[in-house]
Amino acid sequence: MQFLLAFVVVAPLLGAAAALLPAPPGLKGKSPDQAVLRHGVTVTGAVLIAAIVLAVGFDHDHPATMQATTDISWIPALDVRIHLGIDGISLPLLVLTALLTFLCALYSYFKLPAGPSPKAFVALVLVLESGTLATFAVLDLLLFFLAFEMVLIPMYFLIARWGDGQRQAAAWKFILYTLLGSVVMLLGLLLIGLKSGTFDMVALATDNGRGLTTSVQVIAVLAVGLGLAVKTPMWPLHSWLPDAHTAAPTVGSVLLAGVLLKMGTYGFVRILLPIAPDGMRTFAPYLAAFAVVGIVYGSLACLALARTGAKGDLKRLIAYSSVGHMGFVLLGIATMTPTGVNGALFANIAHGLITGLLFFLVGAIKDRYGTADLDTLAGATGAALYGRAPRLGALLAFAAVASLGLPGLAGFWGEMLTLFGAYSPAEGLSRPAFRTFMAIGAFGTLLTAAYMLIVVRRVCMGEHTPHSRLSPDDRAPQAADGPQPSGAAGARPATTPQLADIRTYEAVAWTPLAALTVLAGLWPAVLLGLTDPAVQQLLAGGKS
Repeated sequence: MQFLLAFVVVAPLLGAAAALLPAPPGLKGKSPDQAVLRHGVTVTGAVLIAAIVLAVGFDHDHPATMQATTDISWIPALDVRIHLGIDGISLPLLVLTALLTFLCALYSYFKLPAGPSPKAFVALVLVLESGTLATFAVLDLLLFFLAFEMVLIPMYFLIARWGDGQRQAAAWKFILYTLLGSVVMLLGLLLIGLKSGTFDMVALATDNGRGLTTSVQVIAVLAVGLGLAVKTPMWPLHSWLPDAHTAAPTVGSVLLAGVLLKMGTYGFVRILLPIAPDGMRTFAPYLAAFAVVGIVYGSLACLALARTGAKGDLKRLIAYSSVGHMGFVLLGIATMTPTGVNGALFANIAHGLITGLLFFLVGAIKDRYGTADLDTLAGATGAALYGRAPRLGALLAFAAVASLGLPGLAGFWGEMLTLFGAYSPAEGLSRPAFRTFMAIGAFGTLLTAAYMLIVVRRVCMGEHTPHSRLSPDDRAPQAADGPQPSGAAGARPATTPQLADIRTYEAVAWTPLAALTVLAGLWPAVLLGLTDPAVQQLLAGGKS
């Protein structure tokens, strides 16, 4: 188990170095580019298998106990240690990261985004995976910071070199926001370590803030929380996210939404809740207030983008939806209750599965139509996706209703538990204030349903307008050679130009996400059985 966890963290980094080396003659295949892409699939596949074996070998009877631990002295003068371990909180995030990265590598093997050398692309994705996995596995504050920062440069280059549109501006905005937040976070982590005498996260969580004065905890929560809030992202520190998602390639958007945003919320749960509980209690009402504003703001922004004539970008709309969904995660954390925190962790995983699938689908639609503009997609034909690519349209509708929190799918449980937690927050928090936040959050779920259903109606069903045709420049290559629309303006064409429906490699990449969305929705105990004992112990200061 120790070896498996170390392998999961280190293997992508070694694979990234190997990707930059020349391929052996016998492994080049048709071209060196194909060889390096196959290398990326192999490495991420091996990491996923190791993560699954780790999950199977995990002692599910004691999910609150740190398992597969490695503890080696690294910098004795500062008592910094190479300390790795997983529990019921980190294990689902570890497996989610390994799964999404493998699916992205597999998708890129068949559909590599336009850009520079595939070697650099594969190496950057592997470095990104290693940093994300390390963030969820390390148990030392300084190692956590190093892993947290390790993902920034790869994501910057993925956006700047393989993105489109305003990719340079979006990449700079991403790196500046996150780096500035990280500087403040580092000061808070150093304050905790120096004042308590250790950077060990397990020891600090067991101490439960007893070694830190209330004033130190307040300052630490403010500093560390700002850095984590930028990465989450929390309103109003979210403005880098829509630009980054709009410009990023498909796999960049999937990884950004599916795993990178989880690093911020994981930090709140793993570091601030157990290590600085008094400081968290001071800021919890403000965190909840910002969270519910983000829920409503993200939904209203999506509604504005979805309306006819707004020239809204579908990728940008999904990005704004993430602001609202992560608002529910922050609201659950702010309640400081087992119910709320379990809801936040469940919503984290659900968001990774559902939004990862949505970005895959939007990327495929953009490839086929040549645009993600909602007005163009809605007016392309009278039938839109249901008539031109029915399976693709059905899967988009499935992901949309999962995102709006339909009971029986993964998105439902996280939001429901979060609202239940806000109804009865932890002792010392204002119950009337949190019940107000609960009501606002519940209103946000209605707004979410509104914009998601508008997207399904417009993109999947289409609109009968005088402009219900794609221009030659907007047609996907598959549609350009097909029969052209005919008939009077405003009427459905006599023949509907067909798009390529879901291809085999797309089905392989997307099916696991759809299946897990259903599984988590119908059997929530799969996740809650892991997280609940760990959360109970974490909030109790390391005591079972």
